[in-house]
Amino acid sequence: MSPLKRSLQEYMRYGVINLDKPANPSSHEVVAWIKRILRVEKTGHSGTLDPKVTGCLIVCIDRATRLVKAQQSAGKEYVGVVRLHSALESSSKLYEAVDTLTGALFQRPPLIAAVKRQLRIRNIYESKLLEYDSSRHLGVFWISCEAGTYVRTLCVHLGLLTGTGGHMQELRRVRSGCLAEKDNLCTMHDVLDAQYVFDQSRDESYLRRVVMPLEVLLTSLKRVVVKDSAVNAICYGAKFMIPGLLRFAEGIESGDEVVMLTTKGEAIAVGIAQMTTAIMATIDHGVVAKIKRVIMERDTYPRRWGLGPIAQKKKVLIKEGKLDKYGRKNDSTPADYLSSDLPTTTIQLGKKKARIEELPETTSSSGKNSTGPK
Repeated sequence: MSPLKRSLQEYMRYGVINLDKPANPSSHEVVAWIKRILRVEKTGHSGTLDPKVTGCLIVCIDRATRLVKAQQSAGKEYVGVVRLHSALESSSKLYEAVDTLTGALFQRPPLIAAVKRQLRIRNIYESKLLEYDSSRHLGVFWISCEAGTYVRTLCVHLGLLTGTGGHMQELRRVRSGCLAEKDNLCTMHDVLDAQYVFDQSRDESYLRRVVMPLEVLLTSLKRVVVKDSAVNAICYGAKFMIPGLLRFAEGIESGDEVVMLTTKGEAIAVGIAQMTTAIMATIDHGVVAKIKRVIMERDTYPRRWGLGPIAQKKKVLIKEGKLDKYGRKNDSTPADYLSSDLPTTTIQLGKKKARIEELPETTSSSGKNSTGPK
């Protein structure tokens, strides 16, 4: 069914919350509290925020925790306040310093950090100084940066470039990956109230507004739609082949990250495309995408492989011991089964291989030998 029409239990299992993290508790504490409030098995978050920092923290629930790693490495945006240690001759000096600190920068994490303190390179894609208060030596800036950038260290570097020294006064994350402040941001109180309303009146509407389907995290990826008969095979880890392809987005290139969806819009898995859109439209065999991360639970859709006539015959022979457990021939394999496998020849055609099946000669009504059409 459509992600929005799932039963509440399923909806919660495949849910994400765009949380406005409060100041003082750590990210791990906040995630643990949500796990306890919503009474779910598992929760994860999209990149640690320091205790004093507020803003977007994507909290994934149960099956959605499979997307946590991708969200942690996605780009982030921050609005921060830097305090300089003495007055500047001109505010243009700070504007220049902010412009200088873009692109690839060397950073060493601060003394109190969750990671090893070693020199590393992080990218600042864009930065702007929004305002500067010369009387209080405070500057408000906005940056778009790579995951793992320490804004605290950036503020120290701003102080060094201006020659006055400086430190970070305040920080807020305004975007994490594909979710920003404007995308259904909710507070801890919203989560608590939504669960309370559901417990007291069995009204799901508040809870469904606070928790979003995990598909919202995948809207930026190119999409391929999978036939219902191929869904369960992908959940079991099979490569996604052309016969299971129903529709596909424009502009897919080989090596791109794609999301595989059912006809109802449910995310099945995230994969790496093995062919371009143009090839998908013209070819009738081959691997469309390799699976990177399966999201959907196994057996959500019925199992549809191994139902053909040859597969059924093979199962019977394996059961009778006339083929080994992998379906390979052994001493007791019947001759008619072996002869039914037509000999095949592989020839080289440019860079592509083609299989040609050799057919036995048949005698036509005129008495001449001819090869029947395949």
